[in-house]
Amino acid sequence: MSGWLTVIGLGEEGADALAPTARALIDGAEVLIGGERHLAMIPDGTARRLTWRRPLSDTMDDIRAVSGQRVVVLATGDPFCFGIGTTLRRAFPDEEIVTIPAPSAFSLARARLGWSADETVGVTLHGRPLETIRAHLAPGQRLLVLSHDGATPAQVAAQLTAVGYGPSTLTVLAHMGGPDETRVTERADRWGETQVPDFNTIAVECRAEGKLKRFRGAPGLPDRAFENDGQLTKREIRVQTLSALDPRPGALLWDVGAGAGSVAIEWLLSERTTEAVAVERDPERCARIARNAAALGVPRLEVREGAAPEVLEPLPVPNAVFIGGGLTVGGLIETCWSRLAPGGTLVANAVTVAGEAVLADWCARHEGLMTRLAVSRARPVGKHLAWRPLMPVTQLTLVKPP
Repeated sequence: MSGWLTVIGLGEEGADALAPTARALIDGAEVLIGGERHLAMIPDGTARRLTWRRPLSDTMDDIRAVSGQRVVVLATGDPFCFGIGTTLRRAFPDEEIVTIPAPSAFSLARARLGWSADETVGVTLHGRPLETIRAHLAPGQRLLVLSHDGATPAQVAAQLTAVGYGPSTLTVLAHMGGPDETRVTERADRWGETQVPDFNTIAVECRAEGKLKRFRGAPGLPDRAFENDGQLTKREIRVQTLSALDPRPGALLWDVGAGAGSVAIEWLLSERTTEAVAVERDPERCARIARNAAALGVPRLEVREGAAPEVLEPLPVPNAVFIGGGLTVGGLIETCWSRLAPGGTLVANAVTVAGEAVLADWCARHEGLMTRLAVSRARPVGKHLAWRPLMPVTQLTLVKPP
């Protein structure tokens, strides 16, 4: 069954631009799979034709049903640039898939604009929350954004304007590589109701107005960036906590006793492929966490309402755990440690004597690292400044043996 499933990328030029090898694979296919637009590019033949279904898992079942036959999947451009390639690789063994890519929308856009790959960030809004773009905003940043449809550029322009990035330049490139290719350029705050075709890619040159507002970059967003009721890991402590947690590509974090969700949100901001679950028993705080996640560009944060450790039972195995509250709850730290993946990191912060006692016991039993974090901030006292200390925090860091 080796190599029975072929994924072929198509551009706006259609099948006429394909290499002879790719065209021969399509001509010899027993089953053709793709969207209506791509299937229309291929002349009728003897192959059975299937279109994508929602959810995509249904189409994966369709493909399994014809495994071993000569199956060709038609994709847009590079199937591994926010395309179907990743989904197929998760569903089928590598040795069963052959991929023939075409230029991606990002490579075509960079060629049109003269932007190098190392100075741009790629984002997709195709089927994703619009707020996702906020996670990538920073003065001077260049973004390439895959649109969901023709309304996306106006929505992006409104998002940028709402958060102080109105002077940013938007260039919308539609139907790149085909006879109907178009380009429209305008400032975000002047975009208005400008119409563009559905099949488009947005290039954004980020510029901020007034005081620069950062959503991405080094950890340590200002405390005021998070809506909160006082239950917030303060900026200086948060930076140290994230450093101890050590975010890595693809890693899953449990933020237990999440409060305002600041640690989970900055974990997601630190690396685009990380995942996080914020666990909080208070329903108002859960709603607040969701609002903070959307406002700061990481709507993918999963929020679980419930009391730990019971609510942790159905969650997937984490690569990192942060316990920001509830250390004295029976079985909490034990459950987190037992569920933590081998080689994973557990970080717990305590501000009470009772919480410190739990951390000291675990540090002794598991050879962890205990750190005392004391921060003071200068605040006005009359005409002068004086140091006002924040509540000291004791932090335990444990790495689970592999």
